[in-house]
Amino acid sequence: MGATRARIAVDAMGGDHAPAEVVTGAIRAKAELGVDILLVGDPDQIYAATPQPGNLDQLELVPAEGTIAMDEEPLSSLRRKPKASINVAMDLVKRKRADAVVSAGHSGAAMAAALLRLGRLKGIDRPAIGAVFPTVIADKSVLILDVGANVDCRPKFLEQFAVMGTIYSRYVLGVEQPTIGLLNIGEESSKGNDLAVRVHQMLQENPAVPFIGNAEGRDVLSGQFDVVVCDGFVGNVLLKFAEAVGEAVLNILREELPQGLRGKAGTMMLKPNLRRIKQRVDHAEHGGALLLGVAGIAVISHGSSQAPSIFNAIRLAKEAVDHEVLQRIQAQYQKVAMPAADGE
Repeated sequence: MGATRARIAVDAMGGDHAPAEVVTGAIRAKAELGVDILLVGDPDQIYAATPQPGNLDQLELVPAEGTIAMDEEPLSSLRRKPKASINVAMDLVKRKRADAVVSAGHSGAAMAAALLRLGRLKGIDRPAIGAVFPTVIADKSVLILDVGANVDCRPKFLEQFAVMGTIYSRYVLGVEQPTIGLLNIGEESSKGNDLAVRVHQMLQENPAVPFIGNAEGRDVLSGQFDVVVCDGFVGNVLLKFAEAVGEAVLNILREELPQGLRGKAGTMMLKPNLRRIKQRVDHAEHGGALLLGVAGIAVISHGSSQAPSIFNAIRLAKEAVDHEVLQRIQAQYQKVAMPAADGE
């Protein structure tokens, strides 16, 4: 466990509601989580967007110039804007001034900045974005990776995702004996495309992965699996579909609750239950997704994140720092360094 307070660099300029919502979430995190916040962005915009600027005295402001817009190409934009907020935030981690980065900005730019400035962990070919989702079992979640970092994958990439997911599930999510599944169109080992068939065999043969078989789409949220591995193309579709289902469930509940005085009384009685439902299905409650495999902690939040989601993203980053996820992945991965044939 980390012995010192986690220092989190927060990209104040990233996201649809930046900087106001980002600042509000960061101030709350400072107060409730016991972390040190380095708020990265344009000081003038940050002060103008903060209703009570005095609260900013609790945080350390790190000046940056500009941001990467959602419609900009990541790599060229990062090189053209070396002082953009995401670049400056990643540099803070590289220079050991911060332990982690949180950003709700351009996810492609965040991943590219992490690779350019932090590099990959030794033994990892590609990083993966891991998102945590609720399951039908109370207090049980599932880690899905990759959900967008790699749209085209080779078999060894998915094998590495499974190793990293196992370590993260065990040490950060607290699952003593995690179960790992491979997203596929059927349970049988022969099902799926060539990538799925080859990965299935590799996971079966890897002693570092507690692999229990293929996971069909209906199994992902069943609670049967603690980690589900897939390529970033399929994972991103799954991620956005799951988020949409969560929003639909909440909207249906709002529409179907009785109206009038009787309805208000009933709603008050159900309030604790409704709050728990929201916590389980609302993606904002989970904060963001961790970029696993880079030499630093980076949490990528949804572009539409508001203050509660930013708070939860900072909480996720703190947990990753406190549980030394980088050191554990590096150490345990090296113990089981997987020989891969050329072309894998």
